[in-house]
Amino acid sequence: MSELDYTKIYVDGDWVASDGAGRIEVVDPTTETPIAAVAEGTARDVDRAVRAARAAFPGWSALRGAERAGYLQRAHEVVMARYGELTALVSRDMGMPVSFAGPVQIEMPAGNLAVFAELARSYEFDNEEVGNALIVREPVGVVGAITPWNYPLHQVVLKIGAALAAGCTVVLKPTEVAPLIAYELVGIFDEIGLPAGVFNLVSGYGPVVGEAIAAHPGIDMVTFTGSTQAGKRVAKVAAETVKRVALELGGKSANVILDDADLEQAVTDGIGKCFLNSGQTCSALTRMLVPQNRIADAARIAAEVAAAYRVGDPAAETTVLGPLVNANQLTRVRAYIDSGVAEGATLVLDGRETAETKGYFVGATVFADVTEEMTIAREEIFGPVLSIMGYRDEDEAVRIANNSDFGLAGGVWSGDTERALRVARQLRTGQVEVNGGEFNIAAPFGGYKQSGVGREAGTFGLEEFLEVKAILR
Repeated sequence: MSELDYTKIYVDGDWVASDGAGRIEVVDPTTETPIAAVAEGTARDVDRAVRAARAAFPGWSALRGAERAGYLQRAHEVVMARYGELTALVSRDMGMPVSFAGPVQIEMPAGNLAVFAELARSYEFDNEEVGNALIVREPVGVVGAITPWNYPLHQVVLKIGAALAAGCTVVLKPTEVAPLIAYELVGIFDEIGLPAGVFNLVSGYGPVVGEAIAAHPGIDMVTFTGSTQAGKRVAKVAAETVKRVALELGGKSANVILDDADLEQAVTDGIGKCFLNSGQTCSALTRMLVPQNRIADAARIAAEVAAAYRVGDPAAETTVLGPLVNANQLTRVRAYIDSGVAEGATLVLDGRETAETKGYFVGATVFADVTEEMTIAREEIFGPVLSIMGYRDEDEAVRIANNSDFGLAGGVWSGDTERALRVARQLRTGQVEVNGGEFNIAAPFGGYKQSGVGREAGTFGLEEFLEVKAILR
C-alpha cells in the first residue's frame, strides 16, 4: 500500500485536510472488508480547489505544448515503472483480476498519457487561416472532472490527460467507491513537480462534491462519466452557469452476427466483449443478435465458453470473473437476472450463485430467446449477463440493434468485410468493431443518443477541451 494519506485532499500542490471531518470507507469487494478511507469532501473544499486551479491557469496555459507534454510523458514513465504495484492496488480496489487489470487498468491509461503527451507536442493550436481570419484554439479554462469506479484510472486519464495537454487546469472528483488509484496518479504528478494548482483532487460523494463542481461558476467545463441518470443531473446543474459539458454515459450495445459469419468465432469473441471486467463496462456488447434459426447453436456455444470463465479471487492468475464492485451492484445484477426469468427469457447459464462464500460475486449468465421489450434487452445491467436475440434478416438486425435509448458501441461479424462495414455504418452508435476489431486507445470514444455528448481519447478528446477563436486581420 502507498504511503499517501488517503484521508487528505490535494489542493494547490499540497495534501491538506478536508474542510469536513467525514470519512468514506473503501471496501475490498473480494473480502467485503475495509482497506482504506478517504476524505468526505465538501463544497468548501471544491471552492478552494477551484480558486487554486484558476490561479494556476494563466501560467499553465501559457506554456508551450512541448513543456506540458514533458509532465505527461514523465507521468507515463512513472506509472509504467510502478506497473506491478499499481496493478495489485487497482485489482484490490475494484475487483478486476490481475491478469486483466495490468494491461487494461494500468497499461492502457499509461498509454493514453503518452498519446496526450505527443498531442501536446504536435497539435497545431493556432496554424489555421480562413480568409482574413486566424483561427486560434485555446484551452477552455478550469475543468471539473467527475469519474467512475469501473475503470478508475483510465477514465481519469482520458479527462485530465487531454485537459492538461490542452492547457487547462483541473479539479477532479474521483469515484468514492474505488478511489485509491486516482490518489496514486495525483501523487505521481506531485512527485514529478507539476506546478501547484494545475491538478487538484477532492474526494467525496456525488450529491455534494459532484454537484458543487457542476454548479461552481469558476469552472468553465465539466466532464463526467457515469450513469445516464447522473449525467442528466450534471448537465442540468451545469446549465445554470452555461458551462460546457461532456458526458460519457451508459450503453446497451448490440453485437450483430450476420448469417455468413463464423458463428463459433463470433460468439466466443462476443462472450469476452460482454463479460470483460465482470460486465462492468459501459461499452460491453451485451445484446448478441443472431439469425433466428441459429439461436440454439449460439446459446450452446455461449454457455460452453462462459461456463469456463473461472469466478474467484482476482489475485489468482486463473480468475476471469472477479467480484462486482460492491453490495449494491450485486443486488442490482441479481435482480436483473430475476427479471429476465420472470419475463420469459430462456436462462441458459445461471450465475446468481457461485462457490464463493464471501465477496460480491456473480458468475457468467446467458439468456436466449430475449425479445426487444424485455427489461434485460433495454436497460444497462452492468454485470456478466448476455442477452441472445434473434432476427429474420439483415434489415431487422439493424432495426433491433438501433432500437435502444443508447448508442455507445457495437459489433458486426460477417464473412464478407464489405458487408460488415455496410452494416456498421447503419448502426447509430459512436464506435463499432468489425469482426472483432482491436480496441484503439487513440480513436474517438463516445456515444449517440443517451450514451452521452462529446468524445474522449486522441485528437477528438483533446479538442473537447479547446475553445475556438477567430482573429480577424
